[in-house]
Amino acid sequence: MSIQVPNTQGTHTVEKIGGTSMSRSHELLDTLFLGDREDASLYNRIFVVSAYGGITNLLLENKKTGEPGVYGLFSNAENDHGWSEALSTVATAMCKAHDAVLEHPGDRADAHDFVRDRIEGARGCLIDLQRLCSYGHFRLSQHMLVIRELLSGLGEAHSAFVTAQMLRRAGVNARCIDLSGWRDEGIYTLDERIEAGLRDVDVTCELPIVTGYAQCSEGLMQEFDRGYSEVTFSRLAALTGAAEAIIHKEFHLSSADPKIVGEKAVRKLGHTNYDVADQLSNMGMEAIHPKAAKILRQSGIPLRVTNAFEPHDSGTLIDNEPSKEPGVEMVTGLGVYALELFEQDMVGVKGYDTKVLDVLARHKIRIVAKSSNANTITHYLDAPLKAVRRVERDLSEIYPNATLSARNLAVVSAIGRNLADQNVLLKGLTALDEAGIDMIAAQQTTRTVDVQFVVARDRMTDAIEALHRKLVARARMDAQKAKPAAAA
Repeated sequence: MSIQVPNTQGTHTVEKIGGTSMSRSHELLDTLFLGDREDASLYNRIFVVSAYGGITNLLLENKKTGEPGVYGLFSNAENDHGWSEALSTVATAMCKAHDAVLEHPGDRADAHDFVRDRIEGARGCLIDLQRLCSYGHFRLSQHMLVIRELLSGLGEAHSAFVTAQMLRRAGVNARCIDLSGWRDEGIYTLDERIEAGLRDVDVTCELPIVTGYAQCSEGLMQEFDRGYSEVTFSRLAALTGAAEAIIHKEFHLSSADPKIVGEKAVRKLGHTNYDVADQLSNMGMEAIHPKAAKILRQSGIPLRVTNAFEPHDSGTLIDNEPSKEPGVEMVTGLGVYALELFEQDMVGVKGYDTKVLDVLARHKIRIVAKSSNANTITHYLDAPLKAVRRVERDLSEIYPNATLSARNLAVVSAIGRNLADQNVLLKGLTALDEAGIDMIAAQQTTRTVDVQFVVARDRMTDAIEALHRKLVARARMDAQKAKPAAAA
């Protein structure tokens, strides 16, 4: 199936804006949306938008702290309506968000009406469901995933509606494309939902503002949870045959966190590939959700990551091209728990850790890295301590003779398209030793796209700074010195 976008196959772009940038969308009028564009140059773009910053946290749960939002309160409710008060809080936050970006009183009034309709509709739905599930034949747990999707879609529908309003007021022929399935009785796959939404859109003279959430039979949140907007974005790009997919962030993809190594020390990546993007995702520093990246990669569509507030900067292009100059491109770190399982009986037994992986999967814990020897298996886990302790208890029952321990550590990774023959492991160990940082473990895979150093959690930022100075900044200076010599 493919969507026919009139006269634009291979010439238009599909562009995504994150929640933090959306909260500053009025600033984007003079940069991203309009800038120095006029007439036809305003179009041939499709924008996929996230909810305004903080709204999805209020609807579902706080992504960082886990504090429950409407969804969390509803899922734990018996007959109380604490979730209803939380839903009213969402409505207030939505109105505050669109009042900050809409100037015309009429636009604000329309946006208030939109919020009231969606919030009260959702409230009525949840009240009815709660009442229904008070009877023994119905179980609330069977409906929670649908409720999660319903609530999440409210945020994107709101931001898309408001953004289209704002653009029309500025003279742009913008249209809100709501893929959230609100009051829709049909059942669609993701591809069918996108096709139906864009069927009569002509991107040569319209600017579609598309919701990042798309209601579909596959259930995006079941597989991707809060990474769904990037899946919608990448699938839309693939289906429409976009020339390029673009993600607009509030910063550039850089060689390290400038807050750690300093603004002057970092450099914009400029160009990298999907291998590096995957490694960044593994380290919790997503340029794009790995499943979304796979869609673009297989479709042959390059991805560009830009700073939304620097419209004339080309940002960083991500494609399948190998690096012309091998070397480390980025250094980043992630706090982890190292779950170590030691048992003498492990020696020579095939598939010994299968049950370990089953337990980790059941508790939905993400593995960042793994190492093993004859009698020890260590998994480096991106998970809260409570979850790790639950895994420990389960494994203690499965392996009663094993010794289990969990340590709070950090994995610091040096990443690049091609690290072959660069002695990254040796140079990295030297850098850590010179900085007085004890190295707990290290590993380099045969694919030569990353080298991982495991250090104490409280030395993570020190390790990033030391490795960046040695592997990126100094390597760059050495390369610059070598060029004049080679020319001579």
